[in-house]
Amino acid sequence: MKKILSIIIFNLIITSNSMATEQLKYETIDVNEVYEIRKYFDRLVIETETSNQNSSFRKLFNYISGSNEKNQEIKMTAPVTQIEKNGNMTMQFYLPSEFDENNTPSPSNSEVKVLNMKGGYFAAITYSGRASDKNFFKHKEILENQLNEDEITILSPPIRATYNSPFTLPMLRRNEVMFEIERKI
Repeated sequence: MKKILSIIIFNLIITSNSMATEQLKYETIDVNEVYEIRKYFDRLVIETETSNQNSSFRKLFNYISGSNEKNQEIKMTAPVTQIEKNGNMTMQFYLPSEFDENNTPSPSNSEVKVLNMKGGYFAAITYSGRASDKNFFKHKEILENQLNEDEITILSPPIRATYNSPFTLPMLRRNEVMFEIERKI
């Protein structure tokens, strides 16, 4: 049984590495035992308000699958993020780095928006397991408490970032909680 489980895990690791997706780029500024501080640069996202996770994901997935003005398929990137904006939850997909404001197709669905996200400094804590609310809130509290203890000003609501497909084993998943922060120089 252990041998079969080892073979399955090995195959999942090999498969996940061979199907690598572009990840949002950042510069690591500082790392401590609890979190790291990152500098993100301006980037394009598509986003929609979250009525429920499945419908929001589907709207964004349809866009990258060709439901846009150019009927253009766009590669999936990581992470997928969720953040509260104006009292509503939104889900975001980051567009691959090859896209800019001049070559990004307009969405066919009026509920999907293309936005330029301004860069900034973010504190992030990484954890594995399911991307459940319970797991997210547990790690959000850890990060928020540590930032408050370190007297770092939080500028945003918590951001939920998920990097893996739902078929990835929970122990191999990468999830994060992030806050935009004020960087003291």
